[in-house]
Amino acid sequence: MSGWWIVLLRLPYLTVSSVFAFIRLLPMRAVDRDIEILTLRHQLAVLQRQINRPRVTPADRAFLAALLHQLPRPKLRQLHLIVSPDTVLRWHRDLMRRRHAEASRRKQSGRPPARRSIQALVLRLARENSSWGYRRIHGELAVLGIKVAPSTVWEILRAHGIEPAPERKRQTWAAFLRGQAHAILACDFFTATTLNGATLYVFAVIEHANRRIRILGATAHPTADWVTQTARNVVMDLQDAGATVRYLIRDRDSKFTGAFDAVFEAEGIEIVTTGIRVPRMNSIMERWVQTCRHELLDRTLILNQAHLLHALGEFESIYNQHRPHRALHSAAPLRPLREPITEPDRLDHLDIRRRDRLGGLFHEYAHAA
Repeated sequence: MSGWWIVLLRLPYLTVSSVFAFIRLLPMRAVDRDIEILTLRHQLAVLQRQINRPRVTPADRAFLAALLHQLPRPKLRQLHLIVSPDTVLRWHRDLMRRRHAEASRRKQSGRPPARRSIQALVLRLARENSSWGYRRIHGELAVLGIKVAPSTVWEILRAHGIEPAPERKRQTWAAFLRGQAHAILACDFFTATTLNGATLYVFAVIEHANRRIRILGATAHPTADWVTQTARNVVMDLQDAGATVRYLIRDRDSKFTGAFDAVFEAEGIEIVTTGIRVPRMNSIMERWVQTCRHELLDRTLILNQAHLLHALGEFESIYNQHRPHRALHSAAPLRPLREPITEPDRLDHLDIRRRDRLGGLFHEYAHAA
């Protein structure tokens, strides 16, 4: 497209420069004019001996074809041109062909494009159903009473760069996890150190669907009986919440005994163990542990087990009910987003109150009642 703009801009320049050259020749005597023409012809002959094939731009071709097409072929052969007369005539035929083709395209109205609403619906069906081809989408439109040609559906998909169904139906790992998140639960142990140097083991689980965290306890000695009892507590919490979990992700820590797995398997929950030294297989749980350390444990001096459980309980409440989560579009796991404020008066007179948690370590903000 940019080449044709250059041609259109260069043609007027060539025309104007030729007009001025012609005006300059008018006051000249015939003898002087003939001498100049002979000189130019000789220079052209010298250049033709030195250049095997001169380069001619599309603008030069159009200008020469429009200027010389009126001359008969014998007269053209007498001129000293940088190209053959047949080439000039071919340029003229191509120029006329393009002009007539453009005029023909303007006259033909063709089939009107599909409505924007139909295009949007086709793109939505393709986006929400990756295994559907254009024929399947066309059939769905027919069920809805929308009559379009299958080729129209294909053109809409192709114009927006949407691949055919076999290329689109390959599901990514992220999309698979989002689709299965409601049935996945993850758990892990992490440690906290008290002021006297004692190490406490904290057990927590997180739901992939809504990112709700449950801190089930902390102990200095995670025995098999203690771990099994925490498993029973998890199952009872899930039953009370009405959660439908089918998979539990855990690592290969020796603290997870066979009795621990048996509690979940009795409820129809399958145990999925991560690979050796592959924390990314339990990335959501590992990311929460990092958040807990960065926002709470690294900023708090833990006195003893009771103090640790109190701090973790407060953090669990803040995380589930107030802290915005990027994966939930800034909503909290147990608190949906408020409707946006649209009244200008309320925006001009905001009354936001602060509530301190854990001695001012965390701040919660809310509108005044």
